[in-house]
Amino acid sequence: MENEKIEELLKSIEAAEAKLYEELEKEKESLKCDFGNERVPLLEYIKSAKVSYIVTSPVIYSMIIPALIMDLFVTIYQAVCFPIYGIPKVRRGEYIVFDRHRLRYLNSLQKLNCLYCAYFNGLIGYVREIASKTEQFWCPIRHSRRIRNAHRRYWHFLRYGDGDRLRERWMKLREELKDES
Repeated sequence: MENEKIEELLKSIEAAEAKLYEELEKEKESLKCDFGNERVPLLEYIKSAKVSYIVTSPVIYSMIIPALIMDLFVTIYQAVCFPIYGIPKVRRGEYIVFDRHRLRYLNSLQKLNCLYCAYFNGLIGYVREIASKTEQFWCPIRHSRRIRNAHRRYWHFLRYGDGDRLRERWMKLREELKDES
């Protein structure tokens, strides 16, 4: 990376993220998992729901169809193309995690909702990582304007409009990608 200040900031962000995960692990270890029994019975849960929530639930759950299709196509894309490009594959299980179903204090509908959210949000993370690796391989150039919530690879990309040594730097980014484990 050409700009040392940006590189320094990225390293401090990565260090802060590592510290965050360390603290979260400590918190998890100190927390006695209370799998309490204060479950709201299913019928009571449904009866207490706003009518608008019940009416819109088919819309929410219908999104599972495009999600499953996206999951299938992205997984096939990665399985076919990443070995050809020499890019290490993204492990789906690192993004899509199902564990909330073990919480006894959730009723069956709450557990279903948790499964849905865990799958959908995990899938988005999985797809984003595959897309970011693809972008690093094929077009690692930042945009001309600020984007919201850029993926972690983005700031290592070439600056917009910086064509000096484009090929050399692009190939370096490809090699860095291939070296990931």
